[in-house]
Amino acid sequence: MTHTLSEFDSKQRLRQYGIPTVAEVLAADADEAAAQASTIGFPVVLKLCGAAIAHKTERDLVRLHLADEKAVREAAHDLLGKRRPEDGDARLLIQAMVRGRREVIVGMMRDPQFGPCVMLGLGGILTEAMRDVVFRMAPLRIVDALDMMDELQGAHLLGPFRGEAGVDREALAGVLVAVGKMAIECDEIVSLDINPLIIPSTPEGAIVSGAAPIAVDALLEVVDP
Repeated sequence: MTHTLSEFDSKQRLRQYGIPTVAEVLAADADEAAAQASTIGFPVVLKLCGAAIAHKTERDLVRLHLADEKAVREAAHDLLGKRRPEDGDARLLIQAMVRGRREVIVGMMRDPQFGPCVMLGLGGILTEAMRDVVFRMAPLRIVDALDMMDELQGAHLLGPFRGEAGVDREALAGVLVAVGKMAIECDEIVSLDINPLIIPSTPEGAIVSGAAPIAVDALLEVVDP
């Protein structure tokens, strides 16, 4: 049997392998959420988070662009009111608002024939390439990760695009290599879904030079202890 870790716990595991993740913290109630949001810095994202909550968007459990403590409190009360008994220990997850017009999807799964495999795909606003994914068997070298990017049908969208600089390919390759390393070293991990991994941009939309891709949402499925 397997179970899914909460989004917060999933990203804790990612950080152990050096994968950049959004700044975030859990809170039990609206007042604590507002205080934590002030510490992180506005604007923030607020989510209802728990191991039994996998599809937040479908349940309207995500609030974006919260600009002050009042907005956070109102959103917190709203989200807490949407809790269901089957959600278990669901708490509020406060995250920094990461700006980025280009997003990728990174994942890991265990194939019955090939073993652990790492996946890379294009997503977010790049809807024309949403079904564009490539796989590699773990472990990966940097050169393997770079080859994965080149094999995407929409590979050109990782380069200079619409007047913006290209994605830091080495930084993205580092994430893919780290996911492969995690897959090899952690037999209990059945699958991983990082969606999205955002390429940070300025408020004007330009890619931040040298900025590492940031995991904004992630879910790990693991074997029951």
